[in-house]
Amino acid sequence: MAEKYRICITLLPLLVVCVCLMKATVEARLTQIVQRTRFNGPITFLAVGDWGRKGAFNQSAVALKMGEIGAKLGIDFVVSTGDNFYKDGLTGVNDSAFTESFTKIYTARSLQRPWYAILGNHDYHGNTEAQLNPALKRRDRRWNCHRSYIVRAGFLDIFFIDTTPFVTKYFAKVNKFNWRGILPRDRYLSNLLRDFKTSLRTSKATWKIVVGHHPVRSIGARGDTPELLQLLLPILQANKVPIYINGHDHCLEHINNTGVPIEFLTSGGGSRAWSNVSHRERLKNNLKFYYDGQGFISVQVTRRAANIVFYDVYGKQLHTINLKK
Repeated sequence: MAEKYRICITLLPLLVVCVCLMKATVEARLTQIVQRTRFNGPITFLAVGDWGRKGAFNQSAVALKMGEIGAKLGIDFVVSTGDNFYKDGLTGVNDSAFTESFTKIYTARSLQRPWYAILGNHDYHGNTEAQLNPALKRRDRRWNCHRSYIVRAGFLDIFFIDTTPFVTKYFAKVNKFNWRGILPRDRYLSNLLRDFKTSLRTSKATWKIVVGHHPVRSIGARGDTPELLQLLLPILQANKVPIYINGHDHCLEHINNTGVPIEFLTSGGGSRAWSNVSHRERLKNNLKFYYDGQGFISVQVTRRAANIVFYDVYGKQLHTINLKK
């Protein structure tokens, strides 16, 4: 009996450690990055998507104006809404496209800030794990990319969610997409949605912004994403997320949500645009702004307000949104 008691006492600390580790795993499944902010100042960033074309299709021109606006606003970081490297992502961590489409393009001093990127569907055509690999950060210290993660910036939490695996039609193209780390898909999405909901619910941030590559709502050429309407929108509404930012449609647009207020912002004009296809009649009562061209957006938040501005390739302000807490 005494021997059994001694064994239990010996194993108890190990059991406690295991339970603590299990608890930590459950509570912290999404990678978290802490972004330094200015004391009592606003948090300011630019958002651009669908850009990586080695400077072509006005990518360099958009980058130039991003640098100018970034300097004027004194930005803290940049958000990429995905499709970072066309047309088929990166081949590996040594792919020259990383330098030719990123490092050599976004050269302005104001853009030498952390970049927080999400994967797009074109990134899934290549070696997705290359973009997630810390080796890229050694090539350019600005680069941060994970499948799904949280950037904590003072009173602002930005939740990046990997939307490409949600899209059912992509899985019919067996040889086009690299699903390493995703299969089985149902389990991946179930775990992601669970962790995403938990992270949103437990966040203490004053502002919560969600970033994904695919739109929930869009009147652009690609339109709404049905899987996100079904699986993601209810979570955004339940947690009263005020802003969702995406790319995918190569345009700039602002649509608001019916019912629970959510501003759907598309910033997918980092390079090739001008599709000349839109579906304005579908969401005409919710559409606030649409521009079928190149550009980017700025977001500036304080504890009590948010200011969002859409810019075209010439740096001209096209549309402004002001939100209050």
